[in-house]
Amino acid sequence: MRGSRRRRSTLVVALALVAGLGATVPAHADDPAYPFRNPSLTVDQRVDDLLGRLTLDEKISLLHQYQPAIPRLGIPSFRTGTEALHGVAWLGETTVFPQAIGLASSWDPALLEQVGSAVGDEARGFQQERPAGWGLNLWAPVVNPLRDPRWGRNEEGYSEDPQLTGALSTAYGEGLTGGDPDHLKTAPTIKHYLANNNEWHRTTTDSELRPRVAKEYDEAAFKPAIEADAATGVMSSYNLVNGRPNTVNPDLNDLVRSWSSHDLLNVTDAAGPGNLHGDQKYYPSVMEGDAAAIKAGIDSFTDNDADSSVTTGAVKSALEKGLLKEADVNEAAGHILSVRVRLGEFDPGGGRYGSIDKSVINSPAHQRLARKAATEGAVLLKNQSGTLPLKTSQKDIAVVGPLADTLYTDWYSGTLPYAVTPAKGIAAKLGTDVATSEGVDRIALKNTATGKYITTGDALLKETAQTPTAPAQFDVSDWGAGVVTLRSAVSGKYVGYNWSGFADDQTQPGGWFVQQQFKLEQQADGSYLLRYAGYETEESWWTNPVYVGPTGADGTLGLVSKEQAAHYTKDVVRSGVDEAVAAVRGKDAAVVVVGSTPSINGREGHDRTDMGLAPAQEALVKAVRKANPKTVVVVENSYPTTLGALQQDVPALLWTSHAGQETGNALADLLYGDANPSGRLTQTWYRSESDLPSILDYDIIKSDRTYQYFKGQALYPFGYGLSYTSFRYGDLRRTADGFEVKVTNTGGRAGDEVVQLYTHQRVSRDKQPLKQLKAFQRVALKPGQTKTVRLKLSPKDLAHWDVTRSKWVTEKGTYDVLAGASSADIRARTTWKVAGETIPARDLTRTTRAENFDDYDRTHLVDESKERGTAVSAASDGAWLKFGDARLGTGAAQFTARVAGSSGTVEVRLGSPTGTLAGTATFGGTASPYTYETVTADLSRAAKGRTDVYLVLKGAGLRLSTFSLR
Repeated sequence: MRGSRRRRSTLVVALALVAGLGATVPAHADDPAYPFRNPSLTVDQRVDDLLGRLTLDEKISLLHQYQPAIPRLGIPSFRTGTEALHGVAWLGETTVFPQAIGLASSWDPALLEQVGSAVGDEARGFQQERPAGWGLNLWAPVVNPLRDPRWGRNEEGYSEDPQLTGALSTAYGEGLTGGDPDHLKTAPTIKHYLANNNEWHRTTTDSELRPRVAKEYDEAAFKPAIEADAATGVMSSYNLVNGRPNTVNPDLNDLVRSWSSHDLLNVTDAAGPGNLHGDQKYYPSVMEGDAAAIKAGIDSFTDNDADSSVTTGAVKSALEKGLLKEADVNEAAGHILSVRVRLGEFDPGGGRYGSIDKSVINSPAHQRLARKAATEGAVLLKNQSGTLPLKTSQKDIAVVGPLADTLYTDWYSGTLPYAVTPAKGIAAKLGTDVATSEGVDRIALKNTATGKYITTGDALLKETAQTPTAPAQFDVSDWGAGVVTLRSAVSGKYVGYNWSGFADDQTQPGGWFVQQQFKLEQQADGSYLLRYAGYETEESWWTNPVYVGPTGADGTLGLVSKEQAAHYTKDVVRSGVDEAVAAVRGKDAAVVVVGSTPSINGREGHDRTDMGLAPAQEALVKAVRKANPKTVVVVENSYPTTLGALQQDVPALLWTSHAGQETGNALADLLYGDANPSGRLTQTWYRSESDLPSILDYDIIKSDRTYQYFKGQALYPFGYGLSYTSFRYGDLRRTADGFEVKVTNTGGRAGDEVVQLYTHQRVSRDKQPLKQLKAFQRVALKPGQTKTVRLKLSPKDLAHWDVTRSKWVTEKGTYDVLAGASSADIRARTTWKVAGETIPARDLTRTTRAENFDDYDRTHLVDESKERGTAVSAASDGAWLKFGDARLGTGAAQFTARVAGSSGTVEVRLGSPTGTLAGTATFGGTASPYTYETVTADLSRAAKGRTDVYLVLKGAGLRLSTFSLR
């Protein structure tokens, strides 16, 4: 099978001699004459040679994230997993590029490849020192489609569209690899396979994927980078898909490896293997879980941090018990070694990229690239009456808001080598100081019972002050969903819980446990309870909500129950709104920078429960707008925001992600017209959370998710973004390999247009997208300039997954082909008659998998066995499956099905779930949901002709895997 190579467990010297690998046995194990150190040999030859020299224990040692050195062969240690989503993370100061969602908003594959190349260089830059946590196997990019904007990790992905995601991830990956799969700069691993788009109970929630959704949507985002050799493997995700944990998803071997002709190194997410016998309870022991993961296609275990003994011990036990064979270990070790060979590890001098050193890190060229990326990724959402760009004569301005003079980094960010904030960038642009204000209240909290204020100045916060002096004052910032942060007015640092008490010791909210989160809960008497909200989830990380109150005789604050919580008055020492209004009044313009901190209200482990802008921030914008009509709002966050009435109230809106060290310079360039906004949204911006179904509903087709199926009115549609110039589209014409359209810059400024090509299938056997992106191209145009934009599109690009025959099919018919500036702004269109095929009526005389239904109600997709396969389970009595347009001919006499689990019946009905009853099969149940039995039922004479067949399942928990009507 393509991409899978069963390797020999030993190397016979005689065979090596015949192959010309060397005529003598080297005197030392690390002698360069050894074949595995010979770069003139093929990768397979080198790997086979090295595998043959390793003992079984040494091969097993390679299967953990922390691979030890093998001194006798001169092989150094190796580690999988350096984070590199938008720069090298966790190793200190590196170039910090915009978040992945910001990079993607450029719609510029060439830029993504340049950024990927820079990140790859910087990863190599550490190779001479090899600091803890460093490695050349990079865990990036994230290619999970952004199907739900409430996902806590939205910032890590690219788009809700798999076509765009695939194009951008391929470009970024090609930059990381260097473009030659046999000589890798770095070895990127794309994550998280598969259907991983919620954080709520992420290790136990089940993403149910019907075949069409799996093939057309989730898998489609992963395949391009693997197929293009722009990634060297995938990371399995925490969640389950159709009842089976992704750590043992057979796709890893059966499907993902088929996409590449090169060996892939597949890894688990951190602690993923332990979940199999832990909270997932899928296997009874580490041994059985690890063995199953290897057989499914996992090569490297990320578990128990640096302690590899649990994994290696489990693998050895599995070998002893016969759950694994040495060939299984050889296969996994061979995949790992293939990547290490291709990284040049065993080449003289470290291979093609072995000389790169730290001089590349945060180089001037990378700083310029970071500024370009931050500029291209910003999206102009609104520009009423030419509010933007500002004129250089508008120098007397104010930059206000909670993000006006600070930059925030996310969990997977590197350390900023410097920080150009919006205020600093604009000041540098104008060559003069600008007025600033965070616009947040400064408060003091007084215990109503004791009259004492919470104060700083000692190791831990205490209630000591009798008056609200500076040590008793805190800046309170609203980040939405009721969460606020408190920052000491004296130290300028954030207050957080440190497991002993509360201290003002953090420069920014952050860490895995974000312990700088609070909620001020107003009581009926006007007082407030200070609730500790550090790392709360929807169900609370703590057993019960906890609050703040004095717990020591000296007034030291600690965690208490609600009943024990102190009641505080909130004394406003300084009004943030008043200060901001004073700063902007009479100015030439006001720039308000609002948004999020990536550690709060949406991050790994915590989905967003509120899609709106923080109420205090919205109030700030309204007040500033009232004080100065020339107000420009910059929204700096990691996801779509509902924005409420704000979108109507302000004349100009510009969105940016947390865009890294050059954020301020990029914003200044855009606001003052030195750069023309050219970013486009890669997600639908909804008007309300009510536009979305449950975050756990993964069936984008049935639930009408994303721009492809959403029938409502978006706040801003997929692909949207404004420019300071205008563009005219000519006619859309068919070419030999696609379509072309002439685009003219009809405005007075140079600008980039992102030409987007969509299709719509007019008639189909199956429900089709309203529109579907098929190609795009970013084109730069000077004023008055016209360019012909050519976009490739072939009939096979129109294919969808035919569940009746489990194959890709392009249907015969007429397709609308649409070119435009967004999914909702179509400027040119034509039709295309495609000579495809007609999907025939279903042949249910053949054994049909139950998962290949056309519609369903009250069912679940479940694991047919622990190893592979998907079955359908009744969630409640009366669940049904539709198998449309079935050809029963002159009559089907018998219904046969494979069923398991709870007892019940399977009714065969015609035309509808309550239509003519053609037969009923009765099932007595099996002790195990994985033990299947065959049941049959005689069918009435009505079971004939061409009709829709419904299977109605009576009995919750009854499982159906396959059936036929003959």
